[in-house]
Amino acid sequence: MTTIADRISIAQSQIAQAAQNCSRNSEEVTLLAVSKTKPIEDIIAAYEAGQRCFGENYVQEGEEKVIALSQSHPDIEWHFIGPLQSNKSRIIAEHFDWMHTLSREKIATRLNEQRPDDKLPLQVCIQVNVSNEASKSGVSSKEVNHLAQIIDKLPHLTLRGLMAIPTATEDVNLQRQEFAQLENLYLELKQQYLSVDTLSMGMSSDLAIAIEHGSTMVRIGTAIFGSRA
Repeated sequence: MTTIADRISIAQSQIAQAAQNCSRNSEEVTLLAVSKTKPIEDIIAAYEAGQRCFGENYVQEGEEKVIALSQSHPDIEWHFIGPLQSNKSRIIAEHFDWMHTLSREKIATRLNEQRPDDKLPLQVCIQVNVSNEASKSGVSSKEVNHLAQIIDKLPHLTLRGLMAIPTATEDVNLQRQEFAQLENLYLELKQQYLSVDTLSMGMSSDLAIAIEHGSTMVRIGTAIFGSRA
């Protein structure tokens, strides 16, 4: 029976192989372990295997984990990767290091105002709805520049790049098309802002294609922690 440590090692090997296949350095790609709904014991097991970056989707659950581990494991980097209602923005501003799903000016302004002065700026990615699905959050490709300009003016936020959840499909051509579109958007943004260095896209099923198209951070949950209850 494989352990969490084994599965992290497998994921890192998959990242390394995918990077090698497209002549990239695997160190350019960060593994974000998605620990939503998983107990703190699982996070500690992953931490002991060397994992430091963890993604949470639910505000209250994430807050509880951050608080519980803040003293014993202060070097964990906490990433919020779920939908955020404006009335819960303070929790993210006060407890998380990264916010991947920023898509509204109102949320950006609130996060900036609520970020404590004794913390480093909140690192943020703009979520792009590259597939234009009504059920998905995110700005359209055309709206990226406008939101980036707003974020760039907020002193308690640092714009790091883009995040996306492309169409869930087995159509490889469609996957490549959407990933290529995101890569182009990212490269354009990177030319405009010195702080931009992150393209957060790709999960277990499409990891190789995402890395081929410039992903610098892949989000893996079930393949590390097992199926959610």
